[in-house]
Amino acid sequence: MPVTRGFGGRRRDHALDLPPGQYLTEDFPVLSAGPTPDIDTADWEFFIRTESGDVHTWSWEQLHALPIEDVTRDIHCVTRWSKLGTDWRGVSLDTLFERVETEADFVMAHSYGGYTTNVPLEDLQDGKAWIAFEFDGEDLEPEHGGPARLLIPHLYFWKSAKWIHGLVMTADEEPGFWEQNGYNNYGDPWLEQRYS
Repeated sequence: MPVTRGFGGRRRDHALDLPPGQYLTEDFPVLSAGPTPDIDTADWEFFIRTESGDVHTWSWEQLHALPIEDVTRDIHCVTRWSKLGTDWRGVSLDTLFERVETEADFVMAHSYGGYTTNVPLEDLQDGKAWIAFEFDGEDLEPEHGGPARLLIPHLYFWKSAKWIHGLVMTADEEPGFWEQNGYNNYGDPWLEQRYS
């Protein structure tokens, strides 16, 4: 499996309020395991599948017809870089979950291209997560997860799945791609939950 550049980071000390072990970067490193999928927005679809099998879907146009939010957050990568004050536009997961009835406590995020990552449902609610399609005032570039990615900025950035396709509700926590390969199931950067 090809791995793009950026998995090795430089360490620098800063007097900023960064999570432990992180260094500040001004650029936006590209980190991917595998090739970048080519997704036409005419074919793009996002779904939420509940534990009962109910499926809610949104096309690109339907997603953009929902309330759109501007979001400014710091992001932190498990490879030790942090980027402060990043600007995004997207739709809150709170908006998408308004139509969804579920008793599940966990979610498996699925990306175009096959990537998966697990997240507790509570970490997608209460203004904590978005489906983001713009970064820094521009359409989200494919190398950064465009046309749309999951954005969960309070967790390490591998949880913000690129090329998001859907969320599957699960009763139990099941590990996703990186979690099966030794990463922490949760990924809190302030607790340095990098690896299991």
